Amino acid sequence: MTSPEGKRACVIGAGFGGMALAIRLQSAGITTTVVEGRDRPGGRAYYWEREGFTFDAGPTVVTDPDCLRELWAISGRDMDEDLELMPVTPFYRLNWPDGTNFDYSNDEENLRKEIAKLDPGDIAGYEAFLDYSAKVHQEGYVKLGTVPFLDFKSMIKAAPALMKHQAWRSVYSIVSKYIRNEKLREALSFHTLLVGGNPMKTSSIYALIHKLEKDGGVWWTRGGTNRLIAGMVRHFERLGGTMCVGDPVVRVETEGKRARAVHCESGWTERFDAVASNADIVHSYRDLLGDSHRGRSNARKLAKKSFSPGLFVVHFGVEGSWPGIPHHMILFGPRYRGLLDDIYDNGILPADFSIYLHHPTVTDPSMAPEGTSTFYALVPVAHMGKLAVDWDTVGPELEKRILDEVGRRLIPDIHDRIVTKFHYAPKDFHADLNAHLGSAFSLEPVLTQSAFFRGHNRDDVISNFYLVGAGTHPGAGIPGVVGSAKATAGLMIEDMSA
Repeated sequence: MTSPEGKRACVIGAGFGGMALAIRLQSAGITTTVVEGRDRPGGRAYYWEREGFTFDAGPTVVTDPDCLRELWAISGRDMDEDLELMPVTPFYRLNWPDGTNFDYSNDEENLRKEIAKLDPGDIAGYEAFLDYSAKVHQEGYVKLGTVPFLDFKSMIKAAPALMKHQAWRSVYSIVSKYIRNEKLREALSFHTLLVGGNPMKTSSIYALIHKLEKDGGVWWTRGGTNRLIAGMVRHFERLGGTMCVGDPVVRVETEGKRARAVHCESGWTERFDAVASNADIVHSYRDLLGDSHRGRSNARKLAKKSFSPGLFVVHFGVEGSWPGIPHHMILFGPRYRGLLDDIYDNGILPADFSIYLHHPTVTDPSMAPEGTSTFYALVPVAHMGKLAVDWDTVGPELEKRILDEVGRRLIPDIHDRIVTKFHYAPKDFHADLNAHLGSAFSLEPVLTQSAFFRGHNRDDVISNFYLVGAGTHPGAGIPGVVGSAKATAGLMIEDMSA
């Protein structure tokens, strides 16, 4: 085997997955160029600055910081050179319409007190659930989270361990096996929504998130999640990598079963030894590889799969400081299962909703001018393939309803306090990120679309075309896409060393 040094690779898209992959390739001596279509790196971790407020597009929950630190450590550097992670506690405050609050953290003493407030009898069940979470974390994350599934044999090999832990059951089902209080069932199952999964359908393997948070904590990057991306870019360029921003890739040229060149909107064209896409998986095949038979045929196959929901996000800056509102809140609506059915199955815009409220200034006041606060309120909605509404008309109405609810439950005079606001709908995900159907998390993370059944880290036909990000194994979320980068980098480095 030879060294990959001297080989050239292109990574399309500067999201978390793309940047993590680019750092690994450049660290291995592969001359790497990242091409990003938007005016700044980040992908879903984009940001806006308005009237002195900084608004993160997301994701805003940083878990397993060690998977990020490793990106610096492989070249002998320290992540702390380029950014600062700040602990967030509680991880989340969960609030129900009857006024019940539940603070979730890895402070075991306080957490048991919180559980006892809901149902003292569930403390023992919680202990058993944590034990289950640790086991599936070991199997699903430690052992398989960075291993590519390129053939069915690899799936067969992993199947016994997954079946042993009843991977066919949903997260909600497995939580209910241990927990009897309905509020606590919701508190321990909602996490799958943060990676686009329905708690009623997503494989119980995703219960590993609890172990991930318990061991590694929940973190915030000072200055915003975008500062984490900026630190990754700084490190990548320090290693000698090249960033090309503001020039969308329009075509990946193929010759036979090889990707040969990348073509951008400006007319810029470059040949590479390997190409990896951090773009939306359907866009990657349908549009970027659309001139090839493989691109067209796989795009048709992918379009038949189920996709995660869209998101409707209201960003707003308000007068005043709100120390009583923690960094992350879940404001549950009056329904849980029924609301999930409407979002994932029925494709309707219900009258009620649950809200993920993000309040970064309680941890990091730099996100807003002095004496003011930055928030966003996020509501999952059906993707555009199921919910065909005019978001230009519906958006302002839904924005007001969401702000009304935040006002009713937390900030009574919210409309008088708002300094600036705007919303971001599925149509914006589609327009800005080429997200298929406006989906916020790509393919839905169900068992039949996981591992081998998800997008492969290396294409089955075009031998030097690779995928990284939410649409490939292991899936969405920062640890997921950073794990996909590790799996994909391993393949690329091996292939370019052959």
